[in-house]
Amino acid sequence: MTADDQKRAAGEAAAALVQPGMVVGLGTGSTAAWFVKALAARGLKDIVGVPTSVATADLATGLGLKIKQLDEVSTIDLTVDGADEVGPALSLIKGGGGALLREKLVWENSRRCVVIADAAKRVAMLGKFALPIEVVGFGHKSTMARICDVLAEFDIGMAPRLRSRDGAPVKTDSGNLIYDAACGRIEEPAALAAALKSVTGVVDHGLFLDLADMALVGTPDGVVTLEP
Repeated sequence: MTADDQKRAAGEAAAALVQPGMVVGLGTGSTAAWFVKALAARGLKDIVGVPTSVATADLATGLGLKIKQLDEVSTIDLTVDGADEVGPALSLIKGGGGALLREKLVWENSRRCVVIADAAKRVAMLGKFALPIEVVGFGHKSTMARICDVLAEFDIGMAPRLRSRDGAPVKTDSGNLIYDAACGRIEEPAALAAALKSVTGVVDHGLFLDLADMALVGTPDGVVTLEP
């Protein structure tokens, strides 16, 4: 199976978890897109999707799914989303697709969260994938300097890079900027997460800790279920 085959298998396995009448958080990214497609194919008319990005909302509505925004629902029964890294105890790095803030808001308002991924996303320690850090645009360079101070406390010496495309800074759906920090190894993810969140100007970061209830990982031998 190719990586795309594995993503599709994981997405289809997650879609099978959705029950009639559920409110479902819809993740962002290539793996989550397979879930949205598989969910639409099930033809459950009374489910409601809560998208984590404009791109996901467009995909869902184009496939005939009913969607609502986060503030329009009281709770979310199940959220399914991808990840850039899946580490020990289902610790995650997310945000490669730029939707980390909205993803985390949806995750934290969900009764159950399932992460889907291909086998290459499993790691023994988080950090090889650059950690996305979402910041407000005003004074973002000074914010980046204070982020560097935090990273230095965790022996991470490389300065984060402002995410750009075609020479212009990438803006999130919420109008913020993203710095990507090449950490290499994150030995204390909980401590780093707290320290980064304490920096004024940092909106959020891509460390998703103690949020995933289950992982469905596509492998060459089929979909494997992982729990924290």
